[in-house]
Amino acid sequence: MRTLQYFVFCCLSLAILSCGSGKTNEQSAAEKPVANKFKIKQLLEKNTCFACHKENEKLVGPSYAEIAKRNYSNERIVELIYKPEPENWPDYPAPMIALPHLDKEELLDIAQWINSLN
Repeated sequence: MRTLQYFVFCCLSLAILSCGSGKTNEQSAAEKPVANKFKIKQLLEKNTCFACHKENEKLVGPSYAEIAKRNYSNERIVELIYKPEPENWPDYPAPMIALPHLDKEELLDIAQWINSLN
């Protein structure tokens, strides 16, 4: 009898664990912790983002804080880096150049950090 109880307990435990939290991969990706500020700074330097953008002040392009206020999804920010839409920022005389050669995973980390500023 004890063996049967143990077996049932193990089966129920496995069933519960295999169910997980019910979150999809998409939800899990959205909840990914924001990369630390040191890593983000390295990525921004590597990809020459600081040439046109600063965290809290307008430079050649909008500040990251200003971009965060637009509530773009992380994926949308990456799209706009790959193919900018200057009409989104008419107050800036120099349109952003397209940067399709940049690594998508790095840009997603940057985008997530930008959105964390909001």
